[in-house]
Amino acid sequence: MKLLEVKPQICKFNNCLEFAKEFKLGEKDLIFTNKFLYERFLKTLNINCNYIFQEDYNLKEPSDDIIDKIIGEIKHKKIDRVVAIGGGSIIDIAKILILKDVTTTKELFEKKIPIVKEKTLIIVPTTCGTGSEVTNISITEIKSKGTKMGLATDELYADYAVLIPELVRELPYEFFVYSSIDALIHAIESLVSPKANAYTEMFSFEAIKIIINGYKAIIEKGVDYRKEIIEDFLIGSNYAGIAFGNAGVGAVHALSYPLGGKYHVPHGEANYAFFIEVFKFYNRSNPNGKIKRVNQFIADILGVPEEKAYEALEELLKNLIVRKNLNEYGMKEEEIEIFSQGVIETQGRLLQNNYVEMSLEDIRGVYRGLYK
Repeated sequence: MKLLEVKPQICKFNNCLEFAKEFKLGEKDLIFTNKFLYERFLKTLNINCNYIFQEDYNLKEPSDDIIDKIIGEIKHKKIDRVVAIGGGSIIDIAKILILKDVTTTKELFEKKIPIVKEKTLIIVPTTCGTGSEVTNISITEIKSKGTKMGLATDELYADYAVLIPELVRELPYEFFVYSSIDALIHAIESLVSPKANAYTEMFSFEAIKIIINGYKAIIEKGVDYRKEIIEDFLIGSNYAGIAFGNAGVGAVHALSYPLGGKYHVPHGEANYAFFIEVFKFYNRSNPNGKIKRVNQFIADILGVPEEKAYEALEELLKNLIVRKNLNEYGMKEEEIEIFSQGVIETQGRLLQNNYVEMSLEDIRGVYRGLYK
C-alpha cells in the first residue's frame, strides 16, 4: 500500500532571474502566465521563450472550450517544456498542455482518450493556496455539464515545483486570503480523509499550524504583515498540496464545484462558502472519531476548548474576510436540488474521501443552511 508520493522536484529561488538561469529557459519553452507578472518580473530578463497570457483568453476559471482553443493555437509550435507561472487556473490548464493528442478536453476528462505525457512541466505558483504544483489533479468547468470536473492521473504531475516568494509577496489581500483559506481547507479535508496516514497527516498538521498562526499574526499586526511572512504561507500551501495530493479532499470541494461552475466563483472563495458548515456536519455525525483529534489540534492553536474549535475558526476567518451566503452569488433556491443531484452524479471521486458518508438529503441540508 502506497503511503506517500511527492513526484516533482521542489526548488526555491529568491527571484525569477535565478530561476531562469538555473533552468536555462529558452526558445523551446512555453511560458503560460499573466501579463502583469510578465511586465513586472519577466520582461526585463529578455528570455527568448514562447509566451501565452491568461488575459488573452478572458480567463478567470478554466473551462474546456478555452483549453481546446489554447491547444489548437500551440499544437504546431516546437515546445519541449511548459512553464506555468500563475495561480490555480493557469496551473490546471498547463497540466493539460503537456499531454499528447488531446482531441477535446471534455473527452479527456471523461477518460475517453488515452492520457500520454509528452512535455516536461515546470510549475511556479503565484498564490499561496492551490498546492497544485505538487498534485496530479487538474480541475476545469465542462460547459455542457454545467459543473467543474476533476482529472487525477500521474501524467499530470509536474516535473519541477518552483517556489519564488517574490511572486507572491504583492498578491492583493483578497486573493491572498481566499487562496490561503483554500490551502487550509486542503490540509483539514485531507486530514480527515479515509486515505490519510501518518505521513500525509504530518504535512496536514504542519500546514494547519503554519496557516492559522499566520492568520493570528496578520489580525494582530495588520494586513500588510502578510508580506513579511508570505514565505510561510507558500510553504504551508505546498505542505497542504502534498497532503491532499496523496489523501484527497472531500465534500467541501464537491459541493463548491456546482457553485463555482455556474456562477464563476473563484475556487478558494467557493470552498470557503462551504468549509465550516461541512465540518460542523461531520462533527455532529461522528464527534468521537478522528475529527476529535483534529478539533483539539485547531482548538489548541486558537486557545479555546475543543468544543469551540469551529466557532473560533469561523470567527478567525471572518476577521480576515466575511463569508457570503449562496444567494449572494446569484444562486436560486430551486438550484439547491439541481446542485445536490449534480454533486451525487459527478463528484463521486471526491465524496469517497469524506469523513462520513453524505446522503442526497445531507447535501441538500448543507446547501439549504448556507443559502441565506
